Amino acid sequence: MRIATWNVNSIKARLPTVLEVLQSIDCDVVCLQEIKCETDAFPYLEIEEQGWNCAVLGQKSYNGVALLSRHEIEDVTKGLPTLEDDQARYIEALVLAESPIRVGGLYLPNGNPAPGVKYDYKMEWMDALERHARALLKQDEAFVLCGDYNCIPTPVDCWDETVWQNDALALPSTRAEFRKLKYLGLADAFELTDGRAHQYTFWDYQGGAFKKDHGIRIDHLLCSPQASDRLQSVEIYRKAREMEKPSDHVPVIGTFED
Repeated sequence: MRIATWNVNSIKARLPTVLEVLQSIDCDVVCLQEIKCETDAFPYLEIEEQGWNCAVLGQKSYNGVALLSRHEIEDVTKGLPTLEDDQARYIEALVLAESPIRVGGLYLPNGNPAPGVKYDYKMEWMDALERHARALLKQDEAFVLCGDYNCIPTPVDCWDETVWQNDALALPSTRAEFRKLKYLGLADAFELTDGRAHQYTFWDYQGGAFKKDHGIRIDHLLCSPQASDRLQSVEIYRKAREMEKPSDHVPVIGTFED
């Protein structure tokens, strides 16, 4: 069972690249963020032709999340149940694999500039996610919350802490909220299986950031104890950043026992 998260930064603008990557990474479930299209405008035909079942929550021009599965899905939830939100940032489904697993795909607000209303929204969203995670943990089932968390968890998750220290992605309050999720009993899949410093999932398009490896790690898979027990490895698929017309993010893939 391979589960991936990937911020595609506009699925229509990068559809050929997205289709190629989906074939290459050979996953069972892929959570996409920033699809940047309305639900009805999602390229269902092209993606379903590759054998995917699709659950989508989109909006015009901004945000948008999708969950793709090689297995049947049920109990689809669109939007965080713990937050009234007009932005398309969360989708969840039960994946009916041999050993069923619940998967949530999320696109957490950026929060810049901070302080300000955008950062307040980010904190509200993180608090709502924590409350939802608490509710999921009470169900005593395997689940993974995948997505672009817009959080640099520690100083070694960015190429230069001094560059990011005043950014909403790295503020102490952002990191504290991320730790709260882990304190509930969720595990960062990358930390659990790899944990090396300076391994990144995002590189800006400007200033030759990818060639210089000036990146940050903000795309995460947080696993319930039942999912953590099944976790075998995590891969950051850097090849996707080397392709023609790439996203500024790359897929992060967790491999689990089925």
